[in-house]
Amino acid sequence: MPTPDEAYAAAEKLKDEGKLEEAVTALETLVAEQPDFALAHSALSAWCTRLERHEKAVEHARRVCELEPNEPFSYTALSVACMKAGKIPEAEDALARARTMQG
Repeated sequence: MPTPDEAYAAAEKLKDEGKLEEAVTALETLVAEQPDFALAHSALSAWCTRLERHEKAVEHARRVCELEPNEPFSYTALSVACMKAGKIPEAEDALARARTMQG
């Protein structure tokens, strides 16, 4: 059984080969087994956005913010996901939080 890092690397390889659907499926399996793996949720947010699965992208971006509440980039990524999903007030709130954290 691969480690979480190995499973993530395998999903990245699928993405790099142009197999984005398969990569998303691989990461969904990984986060089901490792729900606190922030990097996998972050990638899922970005990749789901590329596939126009905006609600799933927001869901994963929110999870990253839960796991890394002191990381401004997490909130910036949430803002982008929310913007793409048409959740403008939430996008603005997330961006404001990121900016506040950056000082």
